[in-house]
Amino acid sequence: MGTFTEDDIEDIKDIEMQDEARRGSRVGGPLQGSTLPTGGSASMMSVGKQMELEASNSIKYRSCSWQKTAALLFSEYICLAIMSFPYSYSVLGLVPGLICTVAVAGVVLYTSLITWQFCLRHPEVRDVCDLGQMLFWNSKWVWWATAVMFILNNTFIQALHVLTGAKYINTMSDNTSGICTVGFSAVMMIVSWLASLPRTFETLSKLGTISAFATFISVILAAIFAGIEAHPLDYTPDSTATVPLTGLPGGPPLVLVLPAAGTGFVAGLNAFLNISYTFIGQITLPSFIAEMREPKDFPKALWAVTIAEVILFSLVGGAVYAYTGTNYNTAPAFGSLGNPVFKKVAFSFMIPTLIFLGVLYASVSARFVFFRLFEGTRHKGNHTVVGWASWAGILLVLWILAFIIAEIIPFFSDLLSLMSSLFDSFFGFIFWGVAYMRMRHADYGPGWITARGLRSMTGFVVNLLLILFGLFFLTGGTYASVESIVMGYSTTGFGGPFSCASNGL
Repeated sequence: MGTFTEDDIEDIKDIEMQDEARRGSRVGGPLQGSTLPTGGSASMMSVGKQMELEASNSIKYRSCSWQKTAALLFSEYICLAIMSFPYSYSVLGLVPGLICTVAVAGVVLYTSLITWQFCLRHPEVRDVCDLGQMLFWNSKWVWWATAVMFILNNTFIQALHVLTGAKYINTMSDNTSGICTVGFSAVMMIVSWLASLPRTFETLSKLGTISAFATFISVILAAIFAGIEAHPLDYTPDSTATVPLTGLPGGPPLVLVLPAAGTGFVAGLNAFLNISYTFIGQITLPSFIAEMREPKDFPKALWAVTIAEVILFSLVGGAVYAYTGTNYNTAPAFGSLGNPVFKKVAFSFMIPTLIFLGVLYASVSARFVFFRLFEGTRHKGNHTVVGWASWAGILLVLWILAFIIAEIIPFFSDLLSLMSSLFDSFFGFIFWGVAYMRMRHADYGPGWITARGLRSMTGFVVNLLLILFGLFFLTGGTYASVESIVMGYSTTGFGGPFSCASNGL
């Protein structure tokens, strides 16, 4: 791990002074009830000051370059959820699906830049919970409410990866291992817990690079295999027959430019939520920025990831859908590949991200708890028995909770949608619309809506729409997700809780 010289720290302080005007005004005073060791003035917790405080520690958290932060972002966004895009396109139609992909990416890029600007103004913010408290007028109850959503969101994502880890093992064994799926989930939980033990994002970024690269290979192989194989899984040339995989009529793969007539609200919104979930990851951004040596460089990482993901998601989603069609498509799309060798090879390259993405969110949650327990003590920044035992114990509790959730909700697509509607409404839209308004009010006063003419009024309207869309996401999205889950159970489309039944592709 790198160390900082006095000249490095002084350079960062100079940069902070030069950027003070560009950062703009704070939206409020220091966090109330904060466990930060310096308390008092917010300026005391500048990036340079934080680096000074941990200069003598053996574990340094403010150590990520923008390249390493980009690796974390790539590993977060280039993930298994890409393989739900063909399913979403099969419901929405190819053209609306591609439009949604670009539109959601643009909104997430915009709101992520707002997140970054807010963190620049308030460098003492360590995670989205601190940000939420400061955003809503230093209200401690907002901190607690955000903390509950934060932990639940991250634990749900961990649960998803426990579930898909068991799905992978069942798929590789052709669903004939004779071992209970709950056991496979337990194995995935233990492996993920061990992989979660590194304590800094700098270390995790190395694993993240491997994860993102392996995922890229996996989805490219899936697209190639879908194109070169003779037929998708369960192919039947008889258009009057029913495809066992989807329950739809057979015949050649049916590619829809627009949604099929009669597509319902629940199906359409769930398909849109699957796309949204893959892009919306702002919940982790304050945690990443809090460990960057130079937070001003964060947009470099953000732009690189956004451009790459739009290209990759659109090409892979569109190509796989074109060859599997609506009538042979499932999520994740590996299950649509008719050649079992192709399916296993492509899915196997997904192993690193099946482990790492859950690990990343577990680490974000664990540092939220760990920092508040040990802030100001030697256990936070040094190798002590108490520090490491506590870190490992917090992670173990989080993974056990994830295991329980994975077994209670044993399905893939609807779990994505439920998570997205419950939590991404706030962390993807509402928070950042409010953040924009608070920052503009701090910069221009009560008349900020008209202070810069059309620019100010446009900004107000756009961010008001963000807030309203977030509320729709919360209400309509949750309704659609719950309805889809109920329908799945009523048609015995899911296994039961803690089921031994195979969930392989």
